[in-house]
Amino acid sequence: MTFSITRRRLLIGSVAGFGAIGLTGCDAVTQNTNVENVLEMAERLTMGGQRLLVPRDKLAREFSEADISPTFKPNGSTAPDSEDYARMTASGFADWRLKIDGLVERPVELSLADLKRLPSRTQITRHDCVEGWSAIGKWIGTPLGPLLQGVRLKPGARYAVFHCADELEPRLDGSGTYCESIDLIDAFHPQTILAYAMNGKDLEVAHGAPLRLRVERHLGYKHAKYLMRIEIKDSLAGLWGGKGGFWEDRGYEWYAGI
Repeated sequence: MTFSITRRRLLIGSVAGFGAIGLTGCDAVTQNTNVENVLEMAERLTMGGQRLLVPRDKLAREFSEADISPTFKPNGSTAPDSEDYARMTASGFADWRLKIDGLVERPVELSLADLKRLPSRTQITRHDCVEGWSAIGKWIGTPLGPLLQGVRLKPGARYAVFHCADELEPRLDGSGTYCESIDLIDAFHPQTILAYAMNGKDLEVAHGAPLRLRVERHLGYKHAKYLMRIEIKDSLAGLWGGKGGFWEDRGYEWYAGI
């Protein structure tokens, strides 16, 4: 236990340090080839070590109702700046749909009501932000693994890519649109859920309404908000910068496990 706690704090502190550089201008990191190579090597070691030593279905620590933080800061953006999202918000997300496609045999589009009718999981977990803060919240949502089983993954499927409604850096090629990705090992983890409720009520806009990812063994920027589409892919190479996500294309780690 001492090892895991120390390692968690070390990882958060280390990533937060590089995160501070990234938030003020991550080009300073990514333009330095030596620094980038060291970071990529450290990430591979972290991922390899964690996958080797930690069982795939081992749960992140869960807490009690009494542990829920009185304040839970929103991470990342607090509202997508788009007319489509504003229209969906005004309608209470009645016309919102989650699309699941890519390397699947049965592509689907699901409403919020559809998701709420499916079996759910409730978990009280700690969110560790790359900026150095943590908070405990209660999440309710649909486990991702059974959803992916239902759409029948095709051979070659390796990654789940989460496309979101917010665009942090508008660009003609779409590379400023927020996205994240995880591999199928983490997609099928019991605590990986598509959360539609937080602390006993539907998600607020600042926390990712109508749906956000919770992948509890990873740093906060992996928990994508404002989900619109889950694309199953065999590779991340064709995903804009090829690093697996908005922040990863700008110098952050892809795995970000804790």
